[in-house]
Amino acid sequence: MTYESDLLRLLEERGHLHQITDAGALDALAAKQVITGYVGFDPTAPSLHIGNLASIMLLKRLQQAGHCPIVIMGGGTARVGDPSGRDETRQLMTDERLAANIAGIRGSFERILRFDDSETGALLINNDDWLSKLGYIELLRDVGPHFTINRMLTFDSVKLRLDREQPLSFLEFNYMIMQAYDFLVLARDYGCQLQLGGSDQWGNIVNGIELNRRIDQREVYGVTAPLITRADGAKMGKSVDGAIWLNEDALPAYDFWQYWRNTDDRDVGKFLRLFTDIPLDEIARLEKLEGAEINDAKVVLANAVTAMVRGADAAKAAEGTAATTFAGGGAGEELPTLSVGPEGMRIGAVLTQIGFTASNGEAKRKIAEGAVKLDGEAVTDPGALVAVADGASVKLSLGKKKHGILNR
Repeated sequence: MTYESDLLRLLEERGHLHQITDAGALDALAAKQVITGYVGFDPTAPSLHIGNLASIMLLKRLQQAGHCPIVIMGGGTARVGDPSGRDETRQLMTDERLAANIAGIRGSFERILRFDDSETGALLINNDDWLSKLGYIELLRDVGPHFTINRMLTFDSVKLRLDREQPLSFLEFNYMIMQAYDFLVLARDYGCQLQLGGSDQWGNIVNGIELNRRIDQREVYGVTAPLITRADGAKMGKSVDGAIWLNEDALPAYDFWQYWRNTDDRDVGKFLRLFTDIPLDEIARLEKLEGAEINDAKVVLANAVTAMVRGADAAKAAEGTAATTFAGGGAGEELPTLSVGPEGMRIGAVLTQIGFTASNGEAKRKIAEGAVKLDGEAVTDPGALVAVADGASVKLSLGKKKHGILNR
């Protein structure tokens, strides 16, 4: 389909489109007027990770195309937990923890989206503002009749858990009703006409569209983005060491930058389209690079994403650290550091405390594999004592990608 609106053309060109409800009607609406769209984020941690970045980019593209994005903080829905893609019930959080998580997450949106009083300025809203005020009888009476158990049982988020004979609590079963009610409130109070999200949210989005149609006879729309996986099949947002967090206090800028720098050659073009504003013709040039030259494209990717998420200074410092560490053989200022004390520290404890290994047992295996080096020299003794002279430093390396600085 050839789209007329800047919005759907931009989403398609950048690789963000997977499913659309009534694409023709949404395209015509977006071509003639400013529309308001939203994505919901449940604050289950004090930082989002790069799996969430794909959804934030949907809002960024919405704003770039001349429309108004709404960030919904799920202070209400997070009290229940989204069963989508999960094998077990989410742990319930206190009000204090939810408030702290929302405060930690807010900065990521403020760096990536434009918040102002203009027609297309982003809004950040907490759905607890209306969900916590709902009476149970009121919800059952006004919203309950528009949902059938038969249909709810067909959604993947429910079927997957039941097929695996894993418990799905009544609490979680209500999540899709709460999310649909969000869309109803946003349409009524903010004129919101569009919900965006990942492909796993399709069922929840359709529920909200149908609830608007049945209660208010209002036409609203939904767009989902494809599930983003790496060329090796791994889900975007994770590494062997855990989530790639957006916040600096959860993951140093150098490690964030390095994740993108280590992108598989096959993913470079896709990630440049999805996660940067680099022009498409330049991306086409970069993704055609071969051999060692593809590393130049990876540096462009790492710099662009890090600058957007962490700021230009963080990107510049991370690139400088990488250049010093890998090209010059030195020790960049952004590398993680650990003090071994005047008495020194055993190498296994060093690797674990600096965060390179999860346990001393793993540290021993890495040493046996020959993957551990101090100032470029392989460490072969798992019981070796690492001592650093006063005022000096030692470079610790685990494999080719993990480097740190040891001092006294």
